Amino acid sequence: MSVEPLSADFTAAGQVTVDDMPRLVKEGYTAILCLRPDDEEPEQPKAAEIAAAAEAAGLQFGLMPMRSSERPDEEMLRRLQNIINDLKGDDAKARIYAYCRSGGRVRIAYDLLRALPDRKHVAAHKFDVVIVGGGSGGIATAASLIKRRPDLTIAVIEPAAAHYYQPAWTLVGGGAFSKHATRRTEASVMPKDVNWVHHAVAAFHPENDMILLEDETEISYKALVVATGVTLNFDAIPGLEETLGKNGVTSNYRYDLAPYTWELVQGLKTGKAIFTQPPAPFKCAGAPQKAVYLSCDAWAKRRVNDAISVEFDVAGPALFGVKDFVPVLMSYIQRYKVDLQLNSKLVHVDGEAKTATFERQAGGKTEIVTRQFDMLHVVPPQSAPKIVRESALANAEGYLAVDPETLQHITFKNVFGVGDVIGTSNAKTAAAARKQAPIIAENLLAMMDSRELPYAYDGYGGCPLTVENGKVVLAEFGYGGKLMPSFPKWIINGFKPSRVSWTLKKFGLPFIYWNAMLKGREIMLGLKRR
Repeated sequence: MSVEPLSADFTAAGQVTVDDMPRLVKEGYTAILCLRPDDEEPEQPKAAEIAAAAEAAGLQFGLMPMRSSERPDEEMLRRLQNIINDLKGDDAKARIYAYCRSGGRVRIAYDLLRALPDRKHVAAHKFDVVIVGGGSGGIATAASLIKRRPDLTIAVIEPAAAHYYQPAWTLVGGGAFSKHATRRTEASVMPKDVNWVHHAVAAFHPENDMILLEDETEISYKALVVATGVTLNFDAIPGLEETLGKNGVTSNYRYDLAPYTWELVQGLKTGKAIFTQPPAPFKCAGAPQKAVYLSCDAWAKRRVNDAISVEFDVAGPALFGVKDFVPVLMSYIQRYKVDLQLNSKLVHVDGEAKTATFERQAGGKTEIVTRQFDMLHVVPPQSAPKIVRESALANAEGYLAVDPETLQHITFKNVFGVGDVIGTSNAKTAAAARKQAPIIAENLLAMMDSRELPYAYDGYGGCPLTVENGKVVLAEFGYGGKLMPSFPKWIINGFKPSRVSWTLKKFGLPFIYWNAMLKGREIMLGLKRR
């Protein structure tokens, strides 16, 4: 097999086999990149086989098939570069082992990539619709718009090269899901008929129907959709950021840290485990306690639970925001012997000393309590991004000021919002964004056509609360805590832990996300007319 290092972090090689994975790990590679289509030769290993073996060995896997007779054009090379960027991520020590039949296609593609002209600056443009943010809400909205009106000119502004299915990170932290299965390239999920502007936004200028990119390029629009998501403010808790990923401090709210959660759970046999929940609002209202339940379930299965003291510090006054689900959740708090501390906010972490300090409210008084820990799982405070908070689009709390039903901005009528960034009282979940996207598509097009906005968002949010490995309480609710179950009780009773709900959480919802939501296939939504 031909092998040729093309740089310190990129190697061209011929066909690999599943048996090569341990060797490549030992040689310091972090990712495998396949440029070879399947079935070029009868005995050729399929890409899916290599991908599975790579994942099992802890290697990332990327796929960009190129025929031997095919000279990649600029668009293909841009996609390839995005895949390479995704495989490297933020890892300064990342090394990619790229293969085809003999290594020749890899070398040609690599040389063409190096000769590719720099396109950091995009030409000033005016689009029918500009969507800021290429996460779940932004991509789903783009797909819903294209489905309804294919001739629209749409730009999605997103600087990241990777796209994540974040709802599964709690399962990664519980040892029930692969980290790599939650991540794909942004290029692979971008609808083919939209323009991907691979840059960051510096400022909104809604009074001029324009946004400014960080390179000072102006992008104009007829309609704007803000889908930036929220910012995770780990640095808002002194001492936290510098100890994340070590000293027993972790968070399922980051792709790189969720596996560390499971590592800590597996390694802990005795001691103190503390879990935190920040002040609202924060995305995925159930995620902080899911980490508690999955960890406790794993310790119970290993019969070390009696030797581990578990504390759950919740900054708010209740375990869960919808009171109907509190009894079943409290039964698990009691079952796992969790010391539940309400009105207890994390304010400082000392990783080396392994102490966590809390500000606790009780009887109108505030006390400061410092606790030792062996494991600390933190959910950080969250806010709208700075570019939203400091813009004319923000409400008093810094979130996007939209009408809670139409999702149209209360001042700038050609601006809409989707997902976690909007200043509404619904739960910030992927399920909420899935329902919001087609409503925004319908209402935005009505606005452009000078018609009355036809649809209303009812605040729907779904929160599959993983109370043990194999069982989920499926909480579905709308504005004001109104119960909004999607299934008859004989299929899924939202007040009882269910294996059916677990199957939906682990297998059904990821499939719907990648194959329906992000592709404009709107199933089981029940949109409500105004």
